[in-house]
Amino acid sequence: MQTQLKTPDQEIREHIKKIKHKIVVLSGKGGVGKSTVAANLALAFAEKYPSGKIGIADLDFSGPNIPKILGMEDKRIEPQENDKLSPIIGPLGIKVISMAFFLENPSSPVIWRGPLKIKAIQQFLTDFEWGDLEVLIFDMPPGTGDEAISVMQMIPDMDGVVIVTTPQAISVLDTGKSLVMSRKMERPVLGIIENMSSFICPSCNTKHDLFGAGGGLKMALEFDTELLGQIPLDPTIRSEEDKGISVPFDYFRPIVDKIQKKLK
Repeated sequence: MQTQLKTPDQEIREHIKKIKHKIVVLSGKGGVGKSTVAANLALAFAEKYPSGKIGIADLDFSGPNIPKILGMEDKRIEPQENDKLSPIIGPLGIKVISMAFFLENPSSPVIWRGPLKIKAIQQFLTDFEWGDLEVLIFDMPPGTGDEAISVMQMIPDMDGVVIVTTPQAISVLDTGKSLVMSRKMERPVLGIIENMSSFICPSCNTKHDLFGAGGGLKMALEFDTELLGQIPLDPTIRSEEDKGISVPFDYFRPIVDKIQKKLK
């Protein structure tokens, strides 16, 4: 009797069935700090669980910044005897995969068309031994392109999408498209995180809304979802990321508490 071959999507679902929760971090445009948010959410989740129970898949192939943020730039993927690959273990025991781990030179561009990116996503989800995870976070490239569409199709049981924006009107406009796409694909929207919401001058302690104000809340009200939190424009975040942070910034812990209550 001939064995029926599984489709790539069936292989993915079979391979990641031990991952309890899957969360996509998405934005409508670049430069809003999406990878910063994704990394800090993973770190904040990792504080709540035993080591090795949280993972992050860096699917922004053109700008794989998660290793830089987590201080893992010098790490590389090593082949295993069983032809499977193991994620790199990062701070707080987070399991990480990223295209950056395959590049000899961090400045080398990944010049791929859509089909190659989709194939890479499939391999990230089937060729790596994730093991038993409580939460796997997907850091997506900005926009509503092939990668975001593919992940939502490949993982129908994902817990939901976290949308990242800045208060700026143009960011809210573009990011709203990502939210609409998520709902059109029938994926729950867990809420919105407004990044770079304000800047407190260290000299005069005056608050400055460098990118406008209220954009995240306006978006949450318009789309009937929750504003999970507002992350200020804090120079410490930039400086710590440049060095490779190892613990989440305090701003993210209450956000993770809110997300955790939404997970089934």
